[in-house]
Amino acid sequence: MSKAEPILKHKDHFHGSDLEKIEQYYGISKESIISFSANVNPLGISPILRKTLSEHLDAITSYPDREYASLRRCIAEYVHSDMEHIIVGNGSTELISLLIQIEHPKKAVILGPTYSEYEREIFLGGGAAHYYPLKEEDNFCLNLSDFTAHLNENIDLLVICNPNNPTSSSITRAQMRQILDVCKQYDIFVMVDETYVEFADQMDEITSIPLTNYYNNIIILRGTAKFFAAPGLRLGYAVTGNRDLIKSINTRKNPWTINSLAVIAGELMFQDEIYIHETKTLIGRERAKMYQKLQESPDFKPFLPSANFILTKILHENITSEDLFERAIRRGMMIRDCSTFPFLDQKYIRFCIMNPEDNERLLSCLMEN
Repeated sequence: MSKAEPILKHKDHFHGSDLEKIEQYYGISKESIISFSANVNPLGISPILRKTLSEHLDAITSYPDREYASLRRCIAEYVHSDMEHIIVGNGSTELISLLIQIEHPKKAVILGPTYSEYEREIFLGGGAAHYYPLKEEDNFCLNLSDFTAHLNENIDLLVICNPNNPTSSSITRAQMRQILDVCKQYDIFVMVDETYVEFADQMDEITSIPLTNYYNNIIILRGTAKFFAAPGLRLGYAVTGNRDLIKSINTRKNPWTINSLAVIAGELMFQDEIYIHETKTLIGRERAKMYQKLQESPDFKPFLPSANFILTKILHENITSEDLFERAIRRGMMIRDCSTFPFLDQKYIRFCIMNPEDNERLLSCLMEN
């Protein structure tokens, strides 16, 4: 390695948003990289948003509505909830942080392997996070009876990503109801991250938003980064029927954390029904095709996906996740080496669903001998 070459370990540093680091390390322009790691809608932003947002630039000359009433009304219509149950934030990350500050859990349980930000926020809040592992022998699906048997009065917070990242497995609303009933007995609050639920074929059977009308021990987080391909917009929202929690979050939240253009963008994208339908159709069709091709390969074991990405185990004994990351990135395609996730090792990769021709390229790359 020359002195000029940066010393980086991709498994420690490279995230779906780290295209600048990839560019520096591999000498590939970030514009030419197809990110199968970021889990973002391949259609890009809503055409209505692209066409009309520029007409609203004057909005930045004034403060947004402190209550964000119009935006919350649009979100409520989109998720079929009451606007009084909607809280908006600067990405779902802000809302996760605020919830942890308010609930201040001493002991939290996280279904894993999953997104690391939950554990980080719990740690920063002075709490301890414990993982309940989703097991490969169950195809990373939750064993409901075993899981609920592990819940007890010493747990303050339960964190569930649904569909889960990186396993792409999901929990049905009927199962979530059973979890909430047990959590109610032990006074456990439940945070459900539904970042990827809109990509699911059976979304209506998975989303827990209807449960917010009956349970006050649940909050559901969503955002616009993945499904609406707008991570830079930093627009997130939460749904809960717990009025005291809503009041606490709004009291702690800084005013105007969402800028005027993001408000308008949100109102536009949530109403773009054609774009929403086209996204679901594309992801559903390509996901099924990729899953089937991986199933037919002797070198891979894909796990049944609900989200817009597929977790795959490498069965070839001489190939690791790092090997496939290297092979793909040198051809301008970035996948996720999953060895840094809890309970996963160097035999697991994750990649999201992109446009058909890109998906074909990736599969050809991964499956070559």
